[in-house]
Amino acid sequence: MFIPNTQIKSSINLLDFIQERASIGTWEYDPISKNLNWSNETKKIHELPLDYIPDLQQGISFYKEGYSRNTITQLFTLCIESHIDFDTEVLIVTPKKKDKWVRVIGIAIIENDKCILVQGLFQDIDKKTKNAKELAFKEQQLRKTFETALIGMAIVDLEGNWIDVNNSLCNILGYNKVEIKKLTFMDLTHPEDLRRDHQALMRMIKGELDDYEIEKRYISKNGETVWAQLSVSIVKDNLGQPEHFVAQINNVTQIKKNRKKVSQLLETTKNQNKRLLNFAHIVSHNLRSHYGNLDMLLDIVKIDLPETTNNEIFPLVELAVSHLGETLTNLNEVAAINVQKDLKTEPLNLLNSFQGALSSISALIRESKTTVSIDIDTDLFILGVPAYLDSIILNFLTNAIKYKKATEPAKIEIKTNISNDFVVLEIKDHGQGIDLKKYGDKLFGMYKTFHRHEDSRGLGLFITKNQIEAIGGKVEVSSIVNEGTTFFISLKKYA
Repeated sequence: MFIPNTQIKSSINLLDFIQERASIGTWEYDPISKNLNWSNETKKIHELPLDYIPDLQQGISFYKEGYSRNTITQLFTLCIESHIDFDTEVLIVTPKKKDKWVRVIGIAIIENDKCILVQGLFQDIDKKTKNAKELAFKEQQLRKTFETALIGMAIVDLEGNWIDVNNSLCNILGYNKVEIKKLTFMDLTHPEDLRRDHQALMRMIKGELDDYEIEKRYISKNGETVWAQLSVSIVKDNLGQPEHFVAQINNVTQIKKNRKKVSQLLETTKNQNKRLLNFAHIVSHNLRSHYGNLDMLLDIVKIDLPETTNNEIFPLVELAVSHLGETLTNLNEVAAINVQKDLKTEPLNLLNSFQGALSSISALIRESKTTVSIDIDTDLFILGVPAYLDSIILNFLTNAIKYKKATEPAKIEIKTNISNDFVVLEIKDHGQGIDLKKYGDKLFGMYKTFHRHEDSRGLGLFITKNQIEAIGGKVEVSSIVNEGTTFFISLKKYA
């Protein structure tokens, strides 16, 4: 039968077109002549020039050393010697040092029970294989994440059946995977929470919601109530049709129990504080009455029986009564700070407040030869209570003078800086300093003193700290013995 040349050429062109588009080349090997032939597409896959002439040893050397080279050598040998066809996927290394996945097919042509030719296909599957391996890796990572997640995770079908659950969810509910998959989420949901949960799922199926989050209760295998924070999202196909749900179940049972305990504790504390406050008012009132009576009786004695005051006991009694009155005043002052919750603060000019305080103790400053340097912006305002701010400033200034070094006058340096929404007021003296390692945790305690001074009562810093905190601030300290002390007072800045 005669086939026109045009038809032959057309068939060849079509074959070339198919090879190029499908990235499939051909090859054949003659075991007798040892000739190896590659099609142009096979050479292109190897990234070789079209005039390249291969031989068997060079052809084998393109396969990556190790598994790929060993595999193709073994399969090629079996094909020739045992007439076993092969089809495998292996790696080659191109002259550009690029690893490339290829599919190699070999078919033995047999004549008189002897292999006279091996013909085969050579296909570039690099992109497809790498994409498949990457997808498999991602799926593996996703599976590991699913299985090892500390919170419960589940895939649920549209009917509410568990498709898959992780170990954490099994631990939360007390079931193993086989047991839990025999149940639906409805079987494990607390009856009082079922309707709300089911309604949200129906809205997701209808397309009204993409996800939802609720706090709900489950019933564990042993019948206990398990509180959980549930987050659910819906997965749809390419056409937008719902396929299944993905749920995250975080066990918050212990948190709920702790909240209840805290709530009960706060309520108990609130009641105790009320009783303590009432007790404090009663004690303060009664002690104030007794102090007033004692003080009045002492005045009567001094007026009506002056001769009885001329002994060593009376001054001691008078001093004791005076101390009682002073203690009551201090305690009332502390109680007043702690009782007031909603203090009305107002903008206060910090420089003016300091100038007013310095003016009120000008005689003390002059007598003690104290030097004071102030570096405060004239337009700097803080939010505070005028009486509190005056008390705070006066206490720090008088302390700096009181606890100066015995051998030199007091020196006080005052400056400010801004930190976020706070004005940080630095008051530095060069006095006796405080051993913070020894007294740091007691510095602002009530009735705590750290120097031998006749006027030390151990209340100044305690009251001052309470006043600072009452207006939303805080106080910190840095000190070195015999070098001085710096207080850092953070006060709310007025914008």
